[in-house]
Amino acid sequence: MIKAIIADDEPAAAMMIHHLITESELPIEIVGTANDGAAALSLIRSKHPDLVFIDIQMPCMNGFQVIQEEPNCRYIIITAYESFQYAQQALRLGAKDILLKPVEYDAFCHSVGKAIGWKFTKNALTNEILAYIQANYQTNIEVNQLAKQYYTTASHVTRTFKKHMGVGIVAYLHGVRIKNAVEMLEKTDVGIKEVSIACGYENLNNFYKYFKKLVGYTPAAYRDNNLHISDSIRIEELVRKA
Repeated sequence: MIKAIIADDEPAAAMMIHHLITESELPIEIVGTANDGAAALSLIRSKHPDLVFIDIQMPCMNGFQVIQEEPNCRYIIITAYESFQYAQQALRLGAKDILLKPVEYDAFCHSVGKAIGWKFTKNALTNEILAYIQANYQTNIEVNQLAKQYYTTASHVTRTFKKHMGVGIVAYLHGVRIKNAVEMLEKTDVGIKEVSIACGYENLNNFYKYFKKLVGYTPAAYRDNNLHISDSIRIEELVRKA
């Protein structure tokens, strides 16, 4: 599940977000709500959420100040103020998206997918599997294991995922792993073998095989040539090659 916090001084806004999550069947768990900026900051530091829905105008601290204090979170700004200046400042501070109240269903789903980094579907089981893969791609994930976890059959899991994602679970998993490997090669000095293990490949040869297939370079060549594609790369682009 994706852990999220709502920070808004209007109770109706929190209710609206809860309703949209329920209606869209997104795998989001609200782990806290705050009605002022100081309380929001405290919640962020104690709960370590994956996503924060935050208003701009709040007592104690505004949304921009909260983002400045904790810039490493994923923020979606939800505001009643349609302002180009607000949008500029929000994006400059690293907010993933801005939604205007009242928030529409399709815009909400798109915004969450944009912030988290992968698209969601209109199927609850598929969304749960997507969230599980994102949180556990470093481990050995098998279809039978997923079927047991979600109290269904392996054939149903396979068929449902392929129907709503257009690709199989294994292909999608390799896409997630390689995307994270690309980011590690760009942003860290961790050795290639360690990157391989951290991204779920205990066999280094398999890591090289899938990295070359999906990215077009070996991991060593990618790093040695100081290539940078992670800002624009999408999991969907990778899984089409898998």
